[in-house]
Amino acid sequence: MSKLAGKVAVVTGASKGIGAGIALALAAEGASVVVNYASSRSGADAVVARIIQAGGQAVAVQADVSQLDQAQSLVAAAVEHFGQLDILVNNSGVYEVAPLEDISAAHFRRQFDVNVLGLLQVTQAASGHLGQGGSIINIGSIVSTITPPGMAVYSATKGAVDAITGVLARELGPRGIRVNSVNPGMVDTEGAQAAGFIGSEFQSQIVAQTPLGRIGSPDDIASVAVFLASDDAAWLTGELVKAGGGYR
Repeated sequence: MSKLAGKVAVVTGASKGIGAGIALALAAEGASVVVNYASSRSGADAVVARIIQAGGQAVAVQADVSQLDQAQSLVAAAVEHFGQLDILVNNSGVYEVAPLEDISAAHFRRQFDVNVLGLLQVTQAASGHLGQGGSIINIGSIVSTITPPGMAVYSATKGAVDAITGVLARELGPRGIRVNSVNPGMVDTEGAQAAGFIGSEFQSQIVAQTPLGRIGSPDDIASVAVFLASDDAAWLTGELVKAGGGYR
């Protein structure tokens, strides 16, 4: 029997990259999936089409999670369409590289509004629908601990995600809701390619320091998310799972 049969999941920022990989993997294990997107309807539709072609159930829902009304509407749409909510994956995120002298209020707010406020707003809306056995999976990053140059603000947002994961695990644990975080290392995604990381000297340096000798793929992260969403992880909450091939 599939690990997630009968479950309903919302994956934010699921039109591409890690979010798309997680949506596909959850569906492959039997979950009905709400594929959230902020702007790329075509990307979300493509993910939904792949899920349906494989015999699963999915629907694309547009929402900018940094906007409270849209975060609430996303969760409401999931419950209206599938009748329940069991899994929330907070994957939506943005990043910009900037040295100290280039940090601005706009640079700060753009990342904190999506990466931190957006996560809190969707989780707040979802918490009223999640019950015993519910699972919240936050997508953090190893940058919260390796703190690379030029990523003061982005690293700060992911440090906040680490802290929020622990706090919400304590708050929601008495209701039987688990809260964990997956903290990926460098992953080959559209975003990483657009930022110029893939094929760069930075990637070479990361690979050279990674015991498993490569960067990750969305599937590497998706398999961890499936585990955390399933009953196999029923005794785990408040955990930060580093998924970076051993890079420290």
